[in-house]
Amino acid sequence: MLTTLAVANYRSIKQLVVPLARLNLITGPNGSGKSNLYRALRLLAETAQGGVVNALAREGGLTSTFWAGPEVTSRRMKQGEVHIEGNVRKETFRLRLGFSAVDFSYAIVMGLPIPEGSAFTLDPQIKHESIWAGPCYRLASELVERKGPMIRARDGRNWQVLAQHTPMFDSLFDQVGNLHASPEVLQLRESIRGWRFYDHFRTDPDAPVRQPQLGTRTPVLHHDGRDLAAALQTILEIGKAEALHAAISDAFPGAKLAIDSEFGGHFYIEFYQEGLLRPLSAAELSDGTLRYLLLVAALLTPRPPTMMVLNEPETSLHPDLLPALARLIINASQHTQVWVVSHARRLIAALQQDPECNCIVLEKNLGQTEVVGQRLLDQPAWYWPDK
Repeated sequence: MLTTLAVANYRSIKQLVVPLARLNLITGPNGSGKSNLYRALRLLAETAQGGVVNALAREGGLTSTFWAGPEVTSRRMKQGEVHIEGNVRKETFRLRLGFSAVDFSYAIVMGLPIPEGSAFTLDPQIKHESIWAGPCYRLASELVERKGPMIRARDGRNWQVLAQHTPMFDSLFDQVGNLHASPEVLQLRESIRGWRFYDHFRTDPDAPVRQPQLGTRTPVLHHDGRDLAAALQTILEIGKAEALHAAISDAFPGAKLAIDSEFGGHFYIEFYQEGLLRPLSAAELSDGTLRYLLLVAALLTPRPPTMMVLNEPETSLHPDLLPALARLIINASQHTQVWVVSHARRLIAALQQDPECNCIVLEKNLGQTEVVGQRLLDQPAWYWPDK
């Protein structure tokens, strides 16, 4: 489980260090930076997928995503005595992302490429990476360090060089095959690869989820929900079937769910509602009902991930469904770390009924995203390894 997330110089986030728990609720007014914090977490996940540089380039490159405010905001600027204005930059452009966990922690630092005649000017370069043991970075706890093209690992009291010519666009996680002396790299990479993000369920008339799909055992719902029928049938066979039926009944009293399969292997959703003489297919369900079924399949997965992130799960849902969704999320948080990014008051209120809910309320002050009520001494201990 992650215990801390740290982000520096990403869009509206100049410097943010937030404590994490089993269930995390990110909220705040529109424009406060919720989406930026979510996107920063997705960038961290891309490090283990080999796509962090490409993902950042697709956002316009480092210069477009870098913190646009002054490097230092003086007291007089904060009090409104003088206008916000730029100052002489003392540090080079560096985008920093990192997290701490109970076992292994990780940080990555990216900067502008050195002009060398290349046409890939939007591609940032990975300047520094570090993996250390435990939640708090100390030089003595560092296990693997990457500086520029060189990767080295701790070998007792000494350091062993594992690679000297690592491409500046590759993360150290891309070099697992060459880092046999550092099993923690593989372990951490697989842990990050297990993170799941659900933020784009398609429910339009042409969405794949509304069409019959060939079914195979599906313990993990696809990120766009296309294999919903197979995922629900998998839960019924090898997962928590009683919990699935209870979740349907909780949201739609008297309703029942069944999955039909034909000879060709296609799976069909049959949704029985009280008072109707025949079941409704996925093509006939409302956007809200279909989206709720997608969230049920994601949260009741027979293969819980290390972390699940739900971005605005209330989209298209009727407010009366939000308490039932909150109960599903709270139950799921007993088996996996959950992030919920939301501004739906009813969902927020229902999630806060859980005493372990870690509510992080964001606000924007002079263009900078901050945690409401968090003072300097309230932040978790965090040190960037490259400083």
